[in-house]
Amino acid sequence: MSKLYFLILFIFTSIFSFAQSWKVYPYKPAGSLISFPTDEGRHTSQPVEWWYTAGHLTASPSGKTYSYMLTYFYYPASSYGGFRILDITDDATGKFYQDSKLLRYTSMATDHLDIQATITGGDNEYWITKTDVNNKLIPFEYNIQAASSDAGLQLDYKSLKRPLILADSGYLKEGFSNYTYYYSQTRNDVSGKLTLNGITENVTGTSWIDRQYGDFDRLIGEKYEWFFLQLSNGMDINVANVFSADNKIPDNSRYRILSSYVNDSTQYTTSDFKIERLGFNWMPDSQMCYSNKWRLTSDLNKIDLTFSTKNNNTEVQFPFRFFEGATDISGTVNGVTVTGFGFAELLHSYHPPIPAIKYPQSDEYNVKLPITWQVMNPDDGMPVTYDLSYSLDNKASFKSIDESISDTFYLWTGANLANSSQIWFKITAHSIDGKLQSSVISATGLNIFTDGSQKLVLFPNPVSDYLYFEPAFQTDNPPCRILDVSGHIVRIFTRNSLTDKIDVSFLAKGIYFFEVDNVKKKASLKFIRK
Repeated sequence: MSKLYFLILFIFTSIFSFAQSWKVYPYKPAGSLISFPTDEGRHTSQPVEWWYTAGHLTASPSGKTYSYMLTYFYYPASSYGGFRILDITDDATGKFYQDSKLLRYTSMATDHLDIQATITGGDNEYWITKTDVNNKLIPFEYNIQAASSDAGLQLDYKSLKRPLILADSGYLKEGFSNYTYYYSQTRNDVSGKLTLNGITENVTGTSWIDRQYGDFDRLIGEKYEWFFLQLSNGMDINVANVFSADNKIPDNSRYRILSSYVNDSTQYTTSDFKIERLGFNWMPDSQMCYSNKWRLTSDLNKIDLTFSTKNNNTEVQFPFRFFEGATDISGTVNGVTVTGFGFAELLHSYHPPIPAIKYPQSDEYNVKLPITWQVMNPDDGMPVTYDLSYSLDNKASFKSIDESISDTFYLWTGANLANSSQIWFKITAHSIDGKLQSSVISATGLNIFTDGSQKLVLFPNPVSDYLYFEPAFQTDNPPCRILDVSGHIVRIFTRNSLTDKIDVSFLAKGIYFFEVDNVKKKASLKFIRK
């Protein structure tokens, strides 16, 4: 019996010791470039740095719940050392208390976390590592104090999990040409006080800490959507999509980053995931539109999660516009149902998808050929679906052909146009929730005929920069030219000089003709430069 007791005690002690082995200073995870407490402090060699925390609080005795975000940026400008953003949201009412201020750092240690600052207006704030009675640092425990004119936080933090080191080493190449050092402390126990409009209550809750330093710049860099997810099964996820300059998300680790804390001994970083946007939210001034509902899927751990913002009014406007707010989460991991709490930080604004008709275009509509189109900004509003309608009365009214089409072509087999002379088509592209949409209508009335031959088409029409062809020219394209309405040749394109598009941005606004010297027949297609 005594042997069994000592075996159980040994196993328990070993597990507890492993679970707590990271709660020491210094601490450096195997294979990591990150070391604690040194890398909790300021990095004088790095141009941009920030300390971020967000979380969820429950107040006593009221029982009200709140979400909050606090970030200190080292971003010297003029006589200031950077700025601080403080957000607090009443979850029940959606009331958003937002305060962004320039500041001067009065203390910023380089060997541990010790941020002390004077905010514009004279208030003093801090985020520091706690110390014991002997003035020795207490590993991964912190004190935070920050306040605005109508809201304030005074919180104690205690990290519950070892840090999540992104990409194993903590160093990532992010976006087109930037780099960042990055780690997260994914679960922290929080207690303290919250003050709103002069009323102070005790609060408890949970939080997330994010640390980045490098040359990835939120103010002038590529835009992104970033999320943290704390799941009921104990898994925590840090995930981001970075948008390239042309509003795409390239399929590589610079632009697609998911790091997961699975348990105390398992972490991983991958680009094998997909974020599908399921909803959108326009700001009151209609200048910015953010996504507000998402579906995250990944084959690794069979992740299938849907999450959405708790409130839609939590946009920060200074020193740059972005959306920051709490999210609710539901779904499955490895087939098991989970729920959770998280946050979304959104710098990417969406625009209505812009459709362009590819066929029919050049004055004729062949009922034996499919109507085809293309969306010119394919990322915006994805997934995009389309409504197709037609007019026989010079666009005075349109009748529906079909709705919520997922393809970019449609063979209209039910058309009864025997007694009609001209037709106009309208394509409406819209996001899944209809918040983003725009339409295009055939530029001119189209003559209806039944010849089955395929003709060269130009799109978009009207055009502002690039004019595309379909079918695309091969390397043996015939001579082509652009003429103005007076018949004067504006530009000549020799044989073998074109493929699928030409730049027409040099043209003045007006009507032009694109002529192709086919062997059998010369083709002349009208287009409008807008």
